[in-house]
Amino acid sequence: MNCTSCNEGRLLPSFIDGQFRAHTCNSCGGNWVLIEDYVAWKERNHDYQFFEDISFSEDEVEDSKRALLCPVSGTIMRKFRISAQNEHKLDYSSVMGGLWLDKGEWELLKNEGLAGSLNAVVTQNWQKGIREQNAKQTLTDVYKAKFGEEAYEKIKELRHWLLAQDQKADLRAYLMAEDPYSAEK
Repeated sequence: MNCTSCNEGRLLPSFIDGQFRAHTCNSCGGNWVLIEDYVAWKERNHDYQFFEDISFSEDEVEDSKRALLCPVSGTIMRKFRISAQNEHKLDYSSVMGGLWLDKGEWELLKNEGLAGSLNAVVTQNWQKGIREQNAKQTLTDVYKAKFGEEAYEKIKELRHWLLAQDQKADLRAYLMAEDPYSAEK
Protein backbone atom coordinates (compact mmCIF):
# COMPACT_ATOMS: atom_id res chain seq x y z
CA MET A 1 0.00 0.00 0.00
CA ASN A 2 1.10 3.54 -0.67
CA CYS A 3 1.09 6.19 2.05
CA THR A 4 -2.07 8.27 2.15
CA SER A 5 -0.37 11.22 3.78
CA CYS A 6 2.99 11.86 2.09
CA ASN A 7 2.20 9.93 -1.11
CA GLU A 8 5.89 9.01 -1.27
CA GLY A 9 6.37 6.07 1.07
CA ARG A 10 5.04 2.55 1.29
CA LEU A 11 3.00 1.22 4.20
CA LEU A 12 4.91 -1.69 5.65
CA PRO A 13 3.60 -4.20 8.22
CA SER A 14 4.55 -3.21 11.76
CA PHE A 15 3.31 -3.11 15.35
CA ILE A 16 2.48 -0.02 17.40
CA ASP A 17 4.47 -0.08 20.65
CA GLY A 18 5.12 -3.74 19.79
CA GLN A 19 1.51 -4.46 20.80
CA PHE A 20 -0.96 -4.43 17.90
CA ARG A 21 -0.74 -4.63 14.13
CA ALA A 22 -0.39 -1.58 11.95
CA HIS A 23 1.22 -0.48 8.69
CA THR A 24 3.87 2.22 9.00
CA CYS A 25 5.00 4.55 6.22
CA ASN A 26 8.71 4.15 5.53
CA SER A 27 8.91 7.82 4.55
CA CYS A 28 6.77 9.98 6.88
CA GLY A 29 6.35 7.60 9.84
CA GLY A 30 2.53 7.67 9.82
CA ASN A 31 0.55 4.57 10.80
CA TRP A 32 -2.48 2.85 9.29
CA VAL A 33 -4.40 0.94 11.98
CA LEU A 34 -7.47 -1.22 11.47
CA ILE A 35 -9.84 -0.78 14.40
CA GLU A 36 -10.60 -4.52 14.33
CA ASP A 37 -6.90 -5.30 14.93
CA TYR A 38 -6.78 -2.82 17.81
CA VAL A 39 -10.01 -4.13 19.39
CA ALA A 40 -8.93 -7.78 19.03
CA TRP A 41 -5.61 -6.96 20.71
CA LYS A 42 -7.40 -4.94 23.43
CA GLU A 43 -9.77 -7.85 24.17
CA ARG A 44 -6.80 -10.17 24.65
CA ASN A 45 -4.93 -7.58 26.76
CA HIS A 46 -7.74 -5.76 28.61
CA ASP A 47 -5.52 -4.98 31.61
CA TYR A 48 -2.71 -3.45 29.56
CA GLN A 49 -1.84 0.11 30.55
CA PHE A 50 -0.34 2.52 28.04
CA PHE A 51 2.25 4.78 29.62
CA GLU A 52 2.96 8.35 28.64
CA ASP A 53 6.10 8.95 26.66
CA ILE A 54 8.29 11.07 28.96
CA SER A 55 10.23 12.43 25.99
CA PHE A 56 7.00 13.43 24.19
CA SER A 57 6.72 16.93 22.77
CA GLU A 58 3.54 18.22 21.11
CA ASP A 59 5.75 20.09 18.64
CA GLU A 60 6.69 16.71 17.15
CA VAL A 61 3.07 15.79 16.38
CA GLU A 62 1.92 16.21 12.82
CA ASP A 63 -1.71 16.85 11.98
CA SER A 64 -2.75 16.57 8.35
CA LYS A 65 -5.04 19.52 7.67
CA ARG A 66 -6.09 18.39 4.21
CA ALA A 67 -8.53 15.60 3.52
CA LEU A 68 -6.82 12.22 3.26
CA LEU A 69 -7.85 9.27 1.16
CA CYS A 70 -8.15 5.81 2.66
CA PRO A 71 -5.04 3.88 1.59
CA VAL A 72 -7.19 0.80 0.87
CA SER A 73 -10.49 2.04 -0.60
CA GLY A 74 -9.43 5.46 -1.92
CA THR A 75 -12.46 7.13 -0.29
CA ILE A 76 -12.18 10.38 1.66
CA MET A 77 -11.59 9.81 5.37
CA ARG A 78 -13.46 11.77 8.05
CA LYS A 79 -11.68 13.79 10.70
CA PHE A 80 -12.52 13.18 14.37
CA ARG A 81 -11.40 15.35 17.29
CA ILE A 82 -9.68 13.43 20.05
CA SER A 83 -10.98 15.54 22.97
CA ALA A 84 -12.62 18.83 23.90
CA GLN A 85 -9.32 20.12 25.28
CA ASN A 86 -7.30 19.29 22.17
CA GLU A 87 -8.04 20.51 18.64
CA HIS A 88 -6.10 17.61 17.14
CA LYS A 89 -8.02 15.35 14.72
CA LEU A 90 -7.58 11.76 13.57
CA ASP A 91 -8.47 10.57 10.08
CA TYR A 92 -10.92 7.66 9.91
CA SER A 93 -12.08 5.49 7.02
CA SER A 94 -15.57 4.23 7.81
CA VAL A 95 -15.43 2.06 4.68
CA MET A 96 -12.43 0.08 5.98
CA GLY A 97 -12.74 0.76 9.71
CA GLY A 98 -9.22 2.12 9.74
CA LEU A 99 -7.45 5.07 11.34
CA TRP A 100 -4.59 7.05 9.92
CA LEU A 101 -2.23 8.24 12.66
CA ASP A 102 0.14 10.96 11.50
CA LYS A 103 3.65 10.88 12.91
CA GLY A 104 3.51 11.54 16.67
CA GLU A 105 -0.26 11.11 16.98
CA TRP A 106 0.07 7.79 18.82
CA GLU A 107 2.36 9.45 21.37
CA LEU A 108 -0.15 12.31 21.67
CA LEU A 109 -2.97 9.82 22.35
CA LYS A 110 -0.87 8.14 25.03
CA ASN A 111 0.04 11.49 26.56
CA GLU A 112 -3.66 12.51 26.63
CA GLY A 113 -4.58 9.17 28.24
CA LEU A 114 -6.58 8.16 25.16
CA ALA A 115 -4.51 5.26 23.79
CA GLY A 116 -6.82 2.79 25.53
CA SER A 117 -9.84 4.45 23.87
CA LEU A 118 -8.68 4.50 20.26
CA ASN A 119 -11.82 2.73 19.04
CA ALA A 120 -14.14 5.02 21.03
CA VAL A 121 -12.78 8.27 19.56
CA VAL A 122 -14.54 7.62 16.25
CA THR A 123 -17.97 6.93 17.76
CA GLN A 124 -20.96 9.27 17.72
CA ASN A 125 -21.15 9.27 21.52
CA TRP A 126 -17.50 10.35 21.89
CA GLN A 127 -17.89 13.16 19.37
CA LYS A 128 -21.21 14.22 20.92
CA GLY A 129 -19.48 14.41 24.31
CA ILE A 130 -16.81 16.67 22.82
CA ARG A 131 -19.47 18.98 21.33
CA GLU A 132 -21.30 19.11 24.68
CA GLN A 133 -18.08 19.92 26.56
CA ASN A 134 -17.29 22.67 24.04
CA ALA A 135 -20.79 24.15 24.37
CA LYS A 136 -20.51 24.11 28.17
CA GLN A 137 -17.11 25.81 28.03
CA THR A 138 -18.45 28.45 25.64
CA LEU A 139 -21.34 29.24 27.98
CA THR A 140 -18.99 29.29 30.97
CA ASP A 141 -16.84 31.85 29.16
CA VAL A 142 -19.92 33.95 28.31
CA TYR A 143 -21.15 33.91 31.92
CA LYS A 144 -17.72 34.80 33.29
CA ALA A 145 -17.44 37.71 30.86
CA LYS A 146 -20.96 38.91 31.67
CA PHE A 147 -20.97 38.50 35.47
CA GLY A 148 -17.28 38.64 36.32
CA GLU A 149 -15.28 35.75 37.79
CA GLU A 150 -16.24 36.32 41.42
CA ALA A 151 -19.98 36.76 40.79
CA TYR A 152 -20.03 33.73 38.48
CA GLU A 153 -18.45 31.50 41.14
CA LYS A 154 -20.92 32.79 43.76
CA ILE A 155 -23.97 32.23 41.53
CA LYS A 156 -22.76 28.71 40.65
CA GLU A 157 -22.48 27.95 44.37
CA LEU A 158 -25.97 29.36 45.02
CA ARG A 159 -27.42 27.41 42.08
CA HIS A 160 -25.86 24.17 43.34
CA TRP A 161 -27.31 24.77 46.81
CA LEU A 162 -30.74 25.70 45.41
CA LEU A 163 -31.01 22.58 43.27
CA ALA A 164 -30.42 20.40 46.35
CA GLN A 165 -33.36 21.95 48.27
CA ASP A 166 -36.78 20.27 48.53
CA GLN A 167 -38.62 23.59 48.20
CA LYS A 168 -36.59 24.92 45.28
CA ALA A 169 -39.64 26.31 43.42
CA ASP A 170 -40.69 28.41 46.42
CA LEU A 171 -37.11 29.53 47.01
CA ARG A 172 -36.81 30.62 43.36
CA ALA A 173 -40.10 32.52 43.65
CA TYR A 174 -38.81 34.27 46.75
CA LEU A 175 -35.58 35.22 44.98
CA MET A 176 -37.35 36.46 41.86
CA ALA A 177 -40.00 38.52 43.63
CA GLU A 178 -39.39 42.26 43.52
CA ASP A 179 -40.68 42.42 47.10
CA PRO A 180 -41.10 38.96 48.62
CA TYR A 181 -42.99 40.48 51.61
CA SER A 182 -45.67 42.11 49.52
CA ALA A 183 -49.04 40.48 48.81
CA GLU A 184 -49.10 42.10 45.37
CA LYS A 185 -47.64 40.46 42.28
